[in-house]
Amino acid sequence: MNAPPYIFRKILAAAALLLGVTFISFLLMVEFGADRTYDSLGKNPTAEQIAEVRQQLGYDRPFLLRYGEFLQQLATLDLGHSDTSGEPVTRILARTFPVSLALMLPGFLIGNLLGILLGLWAAWYRGKWPDRVIMGASVAGMSISFLVIIILLQVLLCTPWGVNLFPSRGWEVHDLTSYARFATVPALSLIIVTLGYNTRFYRSVMVEELGRDHIRTALAFGASPRAILFTHVLKNSLVPVMTRLIFSIPLVVISGSLLLESYFGIPGIGKATFEAITSGDQSLLKAVVSLTAILFVLAQLAIDLLYRQVDPRIAQA
Repeated sequence: MNAPPYIFRKILAAAALLLGVTFISFLLMVEFGADRTYDSLGKNPTAEQIAEVRQQLGYDRPFLLRYGEFLQQLATLDLGHSDTSGEPVTRILARTFPVSLALMLPGFLIGNLLGILLGLWAAWYRGKWPDRVIMGASVAGMSISFLVIIILLQVLLCTPWGVNLFPSRGWEVHDLTSYARFATVPALSLIIVTLGYNTRFYRSVMVEELGRDHIRTALAFGASPRAILFTHVLKNSLVPVMTRLIFSIPLVVISGSLLLESYFGIPGIGKATFEAITSGDQSLLKAVVSLTAILFVLAQLAIDLLYRQVDPRIAQA
């Protein structure tokens, strides 16, 4: 019997990984999570009242049955209602996720683009003063707390002690101009805090590629630095670059937005997650954790499929 096609194998592997990830997250969030039985009960509840509440919450049903219902909810996007507001969880996610995406996307793209360019520059001048300056600035940027960077930018750009050009809090976006006003400071914060990590990673990738035999051959034949860096080095480094970019998307949108949105009062998925943590909203937390895991699995599947396009030799392995 012939082996399954490459794409079919990757989809099966992603499905198995998805089942494992959702099972672990459901086990941690529900089976070992906080017991909500007594949240809605008064003092000295009777055994009948406790049993009734546990039945309403589904605690009396077998674990595997509850997990199967959870998978059905994920498949149909019927994620229940928020424990605190009563609003459908799907509606909360549909309202907050686009805000987080619009908030984080500019900083993510610019930060990675600058990291690639600085990494190429530092790798080309490896051991010389441009490399030392770039790496020194990267280490300095990595050593500064994200919160400190946010506060400094807010003071410099949002208060009378600075230029006072941008709002310090909120998200009243109606057009491109208002979007630029409210997104600039969070985007700059994200760029500054991630630029050092991005630059160091991309530099290490480019330095390794610059040591290949075909690069030395191109140099011997008089190829220009521009052609070597962008035609040979960057093109042949697409696998690790692409891996970092795609795997960073779920992490940046969910984790990165949590601090920015909480600090700036932006109504995105990060702020909703923070409020769910503080209020114990298990329905929303369970949905966010599970959908984040699904995003990572989909990112893994996308990377596996894109590898074949970038380097056909991978599919032959």
